[in-house]
Amino acid sequence: MSYNRREFLQHLGIGALQLGVISAIPASAWASSLSYGQLPRSSPESQGMSAKGILDFANAVEADRLNLHSLMVLRQGKVVAEGWWAPYAPDLKHTLYSLSKSFTSSAIGFAVAEGKLKVDDKVISFFPEDKPATVSANLAAMRVRDLLSMSTGHDKDTTGKLRESGSDNWVKSFLAQPVEHEPGTFFVYNSGATYMLSAIIQKLSGQTLLEYLKPRLFQPLVIEDVDWEVDPKGINTGGWGLRVKTEDIAKFGQLYLQKGEYNGKRILPAAWVEEATRSHIMSKGSNRKPEDDDWQQGYGYQFWRCRNGAYRGDGAFGQYCIVMPKEDMVVAITSETGDMQAILNHVWNHILPTVKATGVPADKGIQSEMQKKLGSLALPLTPGKPASDLAAKMNGRSFKLAENELKINKVSFEFDKGWCLFRVTDDKGEHLVVNGLGNWKIGLTDLSTLPLKLVLTPVPGEKKTKIAANGAWIDDTTFEMTWRFIETAHYETVRCKFEGDNLQVEFKRSLAIIGNTKDPRPVLSGKAIA
Repeated sequence: MSYNRREFLQHLGIGALQLGVISAIPASAWASSLSYGQLPRSSPESQGMSAKGILDFANAVEADRLNLHSLMVLRQGKVVAEGWWAPYAPDLKHTLYSLSKSFTSSAIGFAVAEGKLKVDDKVISFFPEDKPATVSANLAAMRVRDLLSMSTGHDKDTTGKLRESGSDNWVKSFLAQPVEHEPGTFFVYNSGATYMLSAIIQKLSGQTLLEYLKPRLFQPLVIEDVDWEVDPKGINTGGWGLRVKTEDIAKFGQLYLQKGEYNGKRILPAAWVEEATRSHIMSKGSNRKPEDDDWQQGYGYQFWRCRNGAYRGDGAFGQYCIVMPKEDMVVAITSETGDMQAILNHVWNHILPTVKATGVPADKGIQSEMQKKLGSLALPLTPGKPASDLAAKMNGRSFKLAENELKINKVSFEFDKGWCLFRVTDDKGEHLVVNGLGNWKIGLTDLSTLPLKLVLTPVPGEKKTKIAANGAWIDDTTFEMTWRFIETAHYETVRCKFEGDNLQVEFKRSLAIIGNTKDPRPVLSGKAIA
């Protein structure tokens, strides 16, 4: 079985990775290299910051293995630092998880400004055909503002009930849930509530949330190539599932920092920005002391209050849009971490203190060190050796797999200098992944990313997704691949253990690795095909 050159190059598509091309450009060159819609660039010192704090932040998050994917720091409206941990890159979208909620809140702000609704409107008034036969007093009292502030009165997050109800009508399923508390009095983080905001926008406008936001928010901020996951009826999920680039997160933060203005134009009413980002209800934190916990500072309209007078939109595993009004600063971060508080601690401990009231003298050595660091960020490759004596014996071999719930019936390997082609055949056909040996190979795959996600909702129309893959021999008989689905937050490892003519294939998704839990998928067993 050979992999011809044309097929190989077509599959790679995006090409081999080039590290740090954007981040390594000197600040003085930015003015001439910006493309349409990009934020202006500057050095930290010329905007009253020290490069050392940003350098210290990058070193600290790596030392703590917090698995950041990107960082962008804005001061006074200019990007003063940016970096992407390879294989993540500036031109890639990234799953935002619950950071999507802050964009959904903005849609309600537009709708209020256009007179389409008021925040005191009752939720059931929008869906008379979907309300239950008996409407409880608490359900009847639930307002749009209660959806916005996570104070719907539900005792638990409704999201699981929506997905597990067996109905494709999530609105009806939401309204059918018991409302145990008086709305407006009891906080519980509730992505189902944000989904209902999306459903309200679609009901009022006849457009999906994404369609509604394009001319109002995304086009004025020059945020392009956006997508958003949907429920079974095509309603955008609202509380999760938006994908934009890191710079788009930063633009959104800058819009809010400027109280709804962008490039000198009024986009959102200043009164809405003020209302959305103040505390409406006390949120529930962890077992940390309130003074150490950024989840115990209050909750707004789909925005969290933070320590240090800041506020943020945030999403699972460390997707952040942090706005610091006093410092005139925005920090955008994407990651896949199991310790979201640790990232915020490093922002407060390293980036925040670098802001000075007066000019900061330029330290060329530190500037150069910061640029070098941000221009060469990279996540670790699969640990191990790029070659093994066994590779030549396994080259071109196929293995028939025993019947399994994943419906994978065959896998094969092709090893060559610098790469390994892995083919997997299941009930949907053959899928190819090209793994770099000692480097990342970037390409496209039609393998489903659903098993890797926290919430199993699809991006409409997505047939292929971008992937970065590499492999290594972790011992003489075990080849392990790391597949990063680089427009999501997630990755997985695929471990292939050879024993004579027998093969075992074990999948482990990153959520299981972070949580130190077992991946729910079975270990597959196979025999070599003669």
